[in-house]
Amino acid sequence: MLWDERDPSLCLPSGTSLGASWDVDLAREYGTVIAAEARRKNVDVVLGPTINLHRSPLGGRHFEAFSEDPRLTADLAAAYVNGVQEQGVGATPKHFVANDFETDRFNANVRVSDRALRELYLLAFERAVTEAHTWLVMSAYNSINGTTATENRLLTDPLTTTWGFDGVIVSDWTAVRTIESARQAQDLAMPGPTGPWGEALVAAVRKGEVDQATIDRKVQNILRLAARVGALGGFAPQPVATGPEPRAFARRAASEGSVLVRNEHILPLDADSIVTVAVIGDSAKRPRVQGGGSATVIPDHEVTPLDGLRDALPGAQITYAQGAVVHGGFRPFEPARITNPITGGAGAHVAHYGASNELLYDEERFGGFILDFGVHERDIDREYMTYTTMFTPELSGVTQIGFASPGTGRLFIDGQLALEATLEADSNIVQSFFTPPAATAAVCAQAGVPIELRYEFVPGSIVDGVPGSLTVSFGTETPVPTDAERAMMIEEAVAIARTTDVVVVVVGTDEASECEGYDREHLRLPGGQDDLVAAVAAANPRTIVVINAGAPIEMPWRNDVAAVLLTWFAGQEYGHALADILLGVTEPGGRLPTTWPVTLADVPISEVVPVDGHLDYTEGIHIGYRAWLRAGTEPAYPFGYGLGYTRWEFSDLRVGPSAPDTLGVEVDVANVGERAGKQVIQIYASRPKTAVDRPEKWLVGFAVVRAEAGTTTTAHVTVPLRALAHWDDGWRIEPGGYHIAAGDCLDHLTRPVVVDIGSPS
Repeated sequence: MLWDERDPSLCLPSGTSLGASWDVDLAREYGTVIAAEARRKNVDVVLGPTINLHRSPLGGRHFEAFSEDPRLTADLAAAYVNGVQEQGVGATPKHFVANDFETDRFNANVRVSDRALRELYLLAFERAVTEAHTWLVMSAYNSINGTTATENRLLTDPLTTTWGFDGVIVSDWTAVRTIESARQAQDLAMPGPTGPWGEALVAAVRKGEVDQATIDRKVQNILRLAARVGALGGFAPQPVATGPEPRAFARRAASEGSVLVRNEHILPLDADSIVTVAVIGDSAKRPRVQGGGSATVIPDHEVTPLDGLRDALPGAQITYAQGAVVHGGFRPFEPARITNPITGGAGAHVAHYGASNELLYDEERFGGFILDFGVHERDIDREYMTYTTMFTPELSGVTQIGFASPGTGRLFIDGQLALEATLEADSNIVQSFFTPPAATAAVCAQAGVPIELRYEFVPGSIVDGVPGSLTVSFGTETPVPTDAERAMMIEEAVAIARTTDVVVVVVGTDEASECEGYDREHLRLPGGQDDLVAAVAAANPRTIVVINAGAPIEMPWRNDVAAVLLTWFAGQEYGHALADILLGVTEPGGRLPTTWPVTLADVPISEVVPVDGHLDYTEGIHIGYRAWLRAGTEPAYPFGYGLGYTRWEFSDLRVGPSAPDTLGVEVDVANVGERAGKQVIQIYASRPKTAVDRPEKWLVGFAVVRAEAGTTTTAHVTVPLRALAHWDDGWRIEPGGYHIAAGDCLDHLTRPVVVDIGSPS
């Protein structure tokens, strides 16, 4: 299997997009499609889903996880796991546990109460284990209450004992540090086979320092996994069921997860009445379809918002302006701009050499990003590599050409040495891989005239214990624009906005502000995009703003535009899905899986940086909307919020026992609008009189309903009594009255029904 442009993969919307769908059926389909793609690539195990919680919007991996709420996360995770494993592919919920931040995640110690662990962070994993019976769980890097995750008692209790997990506990890459983890429930140390186990573990067993029976249990778990995926002799893999067509599903999933948070009578647009459209924004032409880090996916194509609107409105005049530089910095060569001198086709010729200048192997590549994480079909000892191509500039002028990676590089342009530099690796592994340091040389280029390039590159050390690891980008760097240049770009955007029927501005985050490996420092849009939106909205009141970000951002202009649509990282069919929504072909089906603030200063929990090696979860059980309710601060948009293209009314809420240890909740939902639509029914509990520290409200169940205009349907939600319990050295239900309410978001609920819960027998 290759993780590069030679073997592209299907790119689905990000975890936040799936979380925003609130749809367990969609999550199951998502898992099915992922598993089919894995089978196509001869992969037995999917390293997902990521189900850590959105404890803070500053969390760098926020985009990859589902929600700030443990119950929404748990239900979606279980459905995802079922979808994957029904196809005979193993799922791996991660990262177990309390790995809700990126800063110093390899070494930080999370100090968290048992109650918060059980009610929040472990609860997010529980259904994936006890109901979906996941075949793997990934242990995290961090420590929990003083013990690293790979050695922690939580791997035993509750994971393998109370929950009955019988799969493989696999470590995050390089998370196993000592032999001690082999004495515990940790089964597999990755990336392997070398590292802190290997021969050291063999020696420890022979000396009696690690019990042979402990190793036997680990081997049994791994063999069981091999049997489940059909990789063990005598065991056939699950037959692959027919699932949805992948591209069509990617497009539909993007619509289902998009959240409309503002609509001043502009959406959906009438395609027949639109003559001119201004599409503005760097992200309209170069969107982020998936987050950075290990979530990176290289698809065979990407439909940009600009492309999607052009396809959907062939008769309209669509004018584009960049407006701001967002995706600047160093970027690898694109296939369309480079020609392989060996084949004459797109790409470059890459050769790898040993210490004696012997050719180890060569390959034809189609882009400028070369990645090898040390898992290679050849047993190589690479000394250096060369990258040769013909680069054709798109624009005339000075172009910065160079490389980005730890190591030493030399660049020859038309046979002449133009650059030689040595760059040091960052202490952060992920940053070294995906946002490495860069060196460039200024080249006077002429549009359309090819430039002969030859790189010689000696890789630097990236990952200790992972021989052969390599990442390097060959490409160009876009300099940061001056204030005058920024002003000119905004003026150009405003000029076209003034003259069009409607304006679509696509804004978003960049790789430097939202990526695995580091947490965010603020929630502002990069590149002066706030100034761009404000200026465009002032020029044309029919301005629609589309957010291409995986996590909350500040939107100081949100009340000055006609519509705001959150599309997250929407996958490879982004542009088609966006056009579908804007033109009313589909409805924006998402509701917020996490609270969106007005400003970072309003966020109740913003601590993601450990102090003296410790990160204290002092808020206990009060994260997400629970923390907002406790603080009494009004967010920009509350948990569960989202608009559709029709109107709904709730009536006749009914609550009563439906089975042992469960409540049945029913509510009638009428579509009183003019078109068919989707609604997310959210069930919240509260207990005004209590002796226990509780949230003001908490989610206990949800369901998706769809109905034609003018019809009424009944939503049925089963609420386990456990959802009303609190942890106190065991699950306890405080006897008395609990208020149960239904609604379409946290702040819009029916009058509650009071249910009396007696003492457990």
